[in-house]
Amino acid sequence: MAEAGSAATTEAEEFEYFFVGNVTFDDKPLRGVQISVEGNGYDAETKTDADGKWRLGVPEKGEYKLTLDEETLPKGVVVKAGQNTVTAEFGLTKLKAVNFFLGEGQRTTTDLGAQVLIRVINGLNFGLLLALAAIGLSLIFGTTGLSNFAHAEMITFGGLMVLTFGVDLALPIWLAIIIAIVLSAALGWTLDATIWKPLRRRGVGLIPLMIVSIGLSLALRYTYQFFYGGATRQLPGATIPSDIHLGPVTLSWIDVASMATSIVVLLAFAFFLLRTRIGKATRAVSDNPSLAAASGIDVDRVIRIVWIAGGALAGLSGILWAYFRPGVSWDMGFQILLLVFAAVTLGGLGTAFGALVGSIIVGLFIELSTLWLPSDMKYVGALIVLILVLLFRPQGILGRRERIG
Repeated sequence: MAEAGSAATTEAEEFEYFFVGNVTFDDKPLRGVQISVEGNGYDAETKTDADGKWRLGVPEKGEYKLTLDEETLPKGVVVKAGQNTVTAEFGLTKLKAVNFFLGEGQRTTTDLGAQVLIRVINGLNFGLLLALAAIGLSLIFGTTGLSNFAHAEMITFGGLMVLTFGVDLALPIWLAIIIAIVLSAALGWTLDATIWKPLRRRGVGLIPLMIVSIGLSLALRYTYQFFYGGATRQLPGATIPSDIHLGPVTLSWIDVASMATSIVVLLAFAFFLLRTRIGKATRAVSDNPSLAAASGIDVDRVIRIVWIAGGALAGLSGILWAYFRPGVSWDMGFQILLLVFAAVTLGGLGTAFGALVGSIIVGLFIELSTLWLPSDMKYVGALIVLILVLLFRPQGILGRRERIG
């Protein structure tokens, strides 16, 4: 009894907010049914006791998704379709009750082919938003040689600006998104003008530059936390129900808009790189800065344009990531930074199209791996694929083995 009391005391000290509830079948309690909670960067699970009761603490007030694991139900007991997952939010109290009252029936399952198709669609959506961030990071590396760890905070900046203008200042969401992208581009310009260009002119080496980017990342991240707090907040429309049905795949209009926006922007950026004079100059500087300078290309101007474009793409990626998660938080960019680097490295350092290919592969593998791996292991699986590819092709999928200059 002393140990149980101690555990309850520890839980009470650790958490301030609690979800509680009952799981019953025909008014009879069910024991050992697993309940999980996910949201605001936190996830946990528990099982019902002999009285069918459960309790889960969460670190902050907000919206969470609670899921009843149907595999832990007794034989012949099912949840009505779509009712094993409940989205709940705390009101004025620190306690929120969520109950699952079940009846008799037949459990239906989704066949493997349908599960694969669902995960492929989700993987493409995630991969496309990763690509927006990865292309900017890859071009910055290609033109300057800098591995910019502060790119994560450029991603976060886009989401925070939409939150500021679309929620706090109550502007129309479309206008807030445009303002956020413009300000993200301005952030890229500002960082290059005030930090990176002066350091390049002084001949600072790549390793010290990378350390500066790590310090800048930490400074910006905790500045965001100071002004916006540690809570996760939702953007307008983030909780629109999924009402588009394509066979076994169910999508929301946000999902469709996200994928369509990513594809249009990526096609436009491909046209910019392949068909415009500035785009060709950007590729030339990325291939060989010294030769590009000798050919009369203004390398500093190209680098400045790359930082502006990289900032805009990172900001848009952050906006789409805020809807995909869903939610805006002070460290949301840092949560996918490793995946962005993985995509850039997998596709080939310094190549925009390699970053796109790498991002799609990472996004697909992350989602498909949940067929065999626990969901909290899916990001690790993506890094394993990165290691395996680099063992056989160290330069990445579209990268060159040697870089001149």
